[in-house]
Amino acid sequence: MIIGVPKEIKIHEYRIGMTPTSVRELTVRGHTVLIETDAGKAIGYTNERYTAAGAHIVSDVYQVFATAEMIVKVKELQPAERALLRQGQILFTYLHLAPDLPQTQDLLKSGAICIAYETVTDDKGGLPLLAPMSEVAGRMAIQAGATALEKSHGGAGVLLGGVPGVVPAKVVILGGGVVGSNAARIAIGMRADVTVLDKNTDTLRKLDSEFKGAAKLIYSTAETIEHAVLDADLVIGGILLPGAAAPKLITAAMIKQMKAGSAIVDVAIDQGGCAETSHATTHSSPTYIVDDVVHYCVANMPGAVARTATQALNNATLPFIIKLAEQGYAAALNNDKHLRKGLNVFKGQLTCAEVGQAHGLPTISAEQALSADRA
Repeated sequence: MIIGVPKEIKIHEYRIGMTPTSVRELTVRGHTVLIETDAGKAIGYTNERYTAAGAHIVSDVYQVFATAEMIVKVKELQPAERALLRQGQILFTYLHLAPDLPQTQDLLKSGAICIAYETVTDDKGGLPLLAPMSEVAGRMAIQAGATALEKSHGGAGVLLGGVPGVVPAKVVILGGGVVGSNAARIAIGMRADVTVLDKNTDTLRKLDSEFKGAAKLIYSTAETIEHAVLDADLVIGGILLPGAAAPKLITAAMIKQMKAGSAIVDVAIDQGGCAETSHATTHSSPTYIVDDVVHYCVANMPGAVARTATQALNNATLPFIIKLAEQGYAAALNNDKHLRKGLNVFKGQLTCAEVGQAHGLPTISAEQALSADRA
């Protein structure tokens, strides 16, 4: 198979779909990998390193899309890239379609086979291709929040961990999954006053066993969320409903009542955000203020630590890339129910029910789409 890896063009996005190590795994199997020139240069992956791994360096993105049978990326296609997608071409990347109707419509029109990292599953019910970036984002969220609380960034001038004789900041984490648990570990390590809310009691028990009293673990309801958020110095939004838009757990009315100079880091912004006042920001302009509350809503947080993030992501995606290349999309999707869960768009049809519900669009199951394709 011919696999194409274009340079990411989202603002301040320095990750790349495949490392030189991953490329070598494909080329030694006889596959062709096209890398857009300088696509990995910003994180130390030079053209020479890719050439040594067996890749072909191509001069521009048009050649990548025109030649490749499968496109491997990190972030969702931007409008200019979506115009290059071909019918029957495989797209393997993060999509986050639920809050993005224009992208959904463009992918449907393309006739491509679009597989989303964030909805691929595993035997344990987890999301193995989302987890590495959720780990990174969860850990980064506390760094970002600590900075947002500084006076020079619009915050109240609060040190997250306090000092002897001064109480630490109150950190409230909505969601105890991969993002929330990683955020909690860092916040606890910085000696903040940490509260985690989740509606899964098994999750709360697991965190209780790990943290051994170092964090308050509370069952999530509308009342407990409101009480915790209004008392918080820093709120981390780590809510995830796979494939679906994030629920708006923090209302605009709650924002008005929060402490002046408090902060929100809305990690759920890729799926629309869990605060009504959230909208996506970029690494070049990461925050804004609503009702004296600092909002950090960068939609590609791991892009700030692009080298670490790229390596972590490739560790998870490489087995699926190999499977798609070795077997082709039809056999790979039919034989692997977990990869099949990642299928969001198939040759003009929407195959993710959660995205369909978010946009009011008709869907069919991945199984139905693949069956009709065989016929």
